[in-house]
Amino acid sequence: MMTPLPRVVRALEQFHATHPWDHNAHYHRWILRRLPRRFGSALDVGSGSGDLARLLASRAGAVHGIDVDPTILARARELTAPTAPVTFSVGDVLKEVPPGPYDVITCVATIHHMPFSDALTHFRQHLAPGGTLIVVGLSRRQSRSDHLIDAVAIPSNVAMAWIKNKGRKVPRPASMTAPTRPATMTFADIVRDAHRALPGVRLRRRLFWRYTLVWHQQ
Repeated sequence: MMTPLPRVVRALEQFHATHPWDHNAHYHRWILRRLPRRFGSALDVGSGSGDLARLLASRAGAVHGIDVDPTILARARELTAPTAPVTFSVGDVLKEVPPGPYDVITCVATIHHMPFSDALTHFRQHLAPGGTLIVVGLSRRQSRSDHLIDAVAIPSNVAMAWIKNKGRKVPRPASMTAPTRPATMTFADIVRDAHRALPGVRLRRRLFWRYTLVWHQQ
């Protein structure tokens, strides 16, 4: 017989399969609020279907999105107006980053696919003086506070899914079709390594299984 907890988990999985919403896109407007009203150039790492890159283009003179998945980037190009100041390339940002430096570098739900400290150091090297780095990432749950945040996030997640989809069953958006992998670093590990790579960096745990990292180049 199935115990109550697995039944609840299974019911949640079935609900979200038919009422999906993009947890990463939830933070896109939050990212914009932390950026200047106008800036020259931006690099969006792990740009996926290009939703954030297109938003950045409302503030930037030029935006470049890079992702390792050619399929999702093909979709990004289809969704992006030819007149938008946005370009995309397939590649590993640690090896094939387009020439910078950049006034803004964003990385949403992607840095856990890379060596964390190496990625932060690499981003720092390609950030212009006075530039801003913003990461929205995932961490592995471990501490009691992690599980408490999860307990709050689950009902909030259900409510948000219902509101965003107006109670209707919908297909997954293009932004949710890219390959994913679980996070391996705990938030404590992330905080420790981030402060070593980026003195003065600000990190905070967020709802919906995310944390944020903001750093300004001097």
